[in-house]
Amino acid sequence: MRERYGPWALIAGASEGIGAAFARALAARGLNLVLVARRPEPLAALAAALPVETMTIEADLATEDGIAAVRRVPHEVGLVVANAAYSSIGRFVEADPARSLRALDLNCRAVLLLAHHFLPPMVARGRGGLVIMSSLAGQQGSPGIATYAATKAFGTILAEGLWSELRPRGVDVLACVAGAVSTPGLAQAKATRAPGTRTPDQVAEAALAALGRGPRVVPGPLMRVSNAVMSRLLPRRTAIGVIARASRDLT
Repeated sequence: MRERYGPWALIAGASEGIGAAFARALAARGLNLVLVARRPEPLAALAAALPVETMTIEADLATEDGIAAVRRVPHEVGLVVANAAYSSIGRFVEADPARSLRALDLNCRAVLLLAHHFLPPMVARGRGGLVIMSSLAGQQGSPGIATYAATKAFGTILAEGLWSELRPRGVDVLACVAGAVSTPGLAQAKATRAPGTRTPDQVAEAALAALGRGPRVVPGPLMRVSNAVMSRLLPRRTAIGVIARASRDLT
């Protein structure tokens, strides 16, 4: 892992949940880490607990200043995990447009800019990797989180296209299309735990195991079955209706 994706990995959205799980998993594999998030306290605590060299960057990647801070990283980054995300919850017509634009900036624009900055040097070296965290919410229209779901569809399709373009050049790209994950964000949005919910550590391990093996992974057997049913077996209208009933508390 260190030879192919090292010596440094950068994790965007590293302060908790899936991002922190990636940090632990990659540190266990011997990669030094650049940890990026808006909140400095959890970043510092995470960095202090890891057995590798770390660099922390307090940055909001939805802003130009945040992207500029990441571009100044002085290390050779061989793996990028694009995990930072924002979800605007509620009915679209009642939402503040600024929140929708923030989701677009962080979930789409920041991913594009990270890819444009870090992928060319990886191609020049003939090795490296990019993991784009996506969501099963983006496999069909998702009422209550319509903008978030649309941004996650963007991430999945971007990763699949880059996977095909870059694998002949030695760079692995993966869309990690997660279902329900027991993160602090999910705990705030939903009171009950969905069947098949994965832990952040399980998601990170599934992504790293799949990196270099294909364009996408859906962590967890039950989530893979759910994805197959929703995307292949059910008519589109029915699939959207299933999500609508499951997300009534969001609308």
